[in-house]
Amino acid sequence: MVVVGLVLCSLAALVHVYVFVLESLVWTGPRARATFGTTPDEAAATRALAFNQGFYNLFLVVEITLGVVLVAAGHAAVGATLVLVGAGSMVAAGLVLLASDRSKARAALVQLVPPLLGIVALVVGLLA
Repeated sequence: MVVVGLVLCSLAALVHVYVFVLESLVWTGPRARATFGTTPDEAAATRALAFNQGFYNLFLVVEITLGVVLVAAGHAAVGATLVLVGAGSMVAAGLVLLASDRSKARAALVQLVPPLLGIVALVVGLLA
């Protein structure tokens, strides 16, 4: 179950790499605007905020990636801690999005379900 948890959390990290690219690199482009439902004017006005937010997503990716590497290298406690913190932050952010804007429920579930399942699998595997 540990491997399942790490794979699910890694998939969640890949989603967040994509979100980082959208928010920090191509925010004012057509793909990012379509994904986030912004107009060209809104995207231009929020560019600095999105750039910063994208890096928050990237930092979560770094936590999970480093954690997976450490677990694979035999440092299960430190690695699992990093994975659980990164994935837990993803789940929390998805819950905040869901609570703050019900019209973004699909995006919130994409953001929170894979890391939540990964957390459950990882914890079950560690406790077994």
